[in-house]
Amino acid sequence: MSLPTFSSTTTAEDVADVFSAEIKGKNVLITGTSLNGIGFEAARVIAKHANLVVITGYNDERLKLSEEAIMREMPSANIRRLTLDLSSFAAVRKAAAEVNAYPEPLHVLINNAASADGPFKLTVDKLETQMATGHLGPFLLTKLLAPKLLAAGTESYVPRVVFVSSGAHTAGTGPNFATIARPDAANYKFFETYTQVKSANILTARELSKRSNGRINAYSLHPGSDYLH
Repeated sequence: MSLPTFSSTTTAEDVADVFSAEIKGKNVLITGTSLNGIGFEAARVIAKHANLVVITGYNDERLKLSEEAIMREMPSANIRRLTLDLSSFAAVRKAAAEVNAYPEPLHVLINNAASADGPFKLTVDKLETQMATGHLGPFLLTKLLAPKLLAAGTESYVPRVVFVSSGAHTAGTGPNFATIARPDAANYKFFETYTQVKSANILTARELSKRSNGRINAYSLHPGSDYLH
């Protein structure tokens, strides 16, 4: 079986169309789906083929804009909004409980959300915001949704978890667990923390695949440079 070939001119629609048979009937949750971002684009094209796409964000008004944009293009799409603030463990637990109560199975989780804030800032849990939003929150969400994902597995289908990472991880030395546990404003560097977040995404995906013993396929990816319009 030959693999499809994509290039710099490949669109999101092109990719979704190639894999439409695999997407058909699936329920997919994507974090970080604000307009004009890669999470939104993923939600938009996946919604053409999926049974259900759950879009998430911390601001429900912005989520409504994303939902409305997709529905204008595809009135028959099945979109569900989920308010999710990944910088708060309590908010993550609340959102996960809501998803776990859905009657539908969950086939795919795409951890795309990240914090673009530059200055050092602590979350309500006293963690650095970029690390909390980009990795610790998604880590907890994945853990809490793992049983629902596992339940969606069949003899012919293995549930997926995707972490949107970055090739920028190569510019760092990996997660610094001391600073993650005890954030230090004096020594905070935005890009250095960014590389740690993306390294943590990669390591978590690898370990999740290993520990699930083939029952979950977990991936990390570098999205590259994307043209969004």
